[in-house]
Amino acid sequence: MHYLEEIDFKTPEFGDLYDELPLWSAHFGLMLLENVTLRSGITILDVGAGTGFMTIELAQRCGSKSQVIAVDPWEAAIKRLNRKLNQIGIENVRTLVQDAATIDLPDESVDLIVSNLGINNFDDPQAALRTCFRIAKPEARLFLTTNLVGHMAEFYEAYRSVLLELGFSDRIAALDAHINHRATVDSVKTLLAQEGFEFVKATMYTFRERFVDGSALMRHYFIRLGFVPGWKSIAPAGAVEQTFAALEHRLNTIAVEQGELSLTIPAACIEAYKP
Repeated sequence: MHYLEEIDFKTPEFGDLYDELPLWSAHFGLMLLENVTLRSGITILDVGAGTGFMTIELAQRCGSKSQVIAVDPWEAAIKRLNRKLNQIGIENVRTLVQDAATIDLPDESVDLIVSNLGINNFDDPQAALRTCFRIAKPEARLFLTTNLVGHMAEFYEAYRSVLLELGFSDRIAALDAHINHRATVDSVKTLLAQEGFEFVKATMYTFRERFVDGSALMRHYFIRLGFVPGWKSIAPAGAVEQTFAALEHRLNTIAVEQGELSLTIPAACIEAYKP
């Protein structure tokens, strides 16, 4: 029984590949795992699989009789996932380097579709959901997670104050557009209905991202990767450094006043099915 073999966490291979719980996606992924239907012998599609947090969990939790198909256009991520699968010894996963809108799988071939934060990053969410509908068997379930409008409200309130203080009121519209591009439960329900899915329910959850101050926030690697480019696009083209210096100072002041910088993240796990 190979599962009785102990795992040596001191090996270089283990240290190199141990990242099944990415910090940002963990909150959403754990909510998905709390709600998703688990059955043996099913075919699962993980859309926007990335380096495989959800893929690896479902492949193990649903047992070896089930198959997980991990899809992501990010080739480096899929290569890393393949290495992890080999290192862990998981054999019921198939990986595809493909765009969500053009997944090359047969019609009505999948029992369960999951996407942890994928809809946030699809170039064309409608096309991706249309493909998911085609691939899904009748009665197949779809579970997706997303952060919602109201995300990091404390940060954006500070950003608004800074723009007004610096005389950049003409950038308020860009700030509002950036804030409002986030999903709502109703907007996701509309997208699902347009592509033929029937909405079942939305499970809501709110968590906090905490930092000692604004300087720590701005220098966090995932903030720099996932959020700073969008935040920079709000500032006037010739005054990005000025705007961010003032914003960092404002956030640091808030942290002193409140004891820390705490950002609210509203999230949802949405369930739907193919009639």
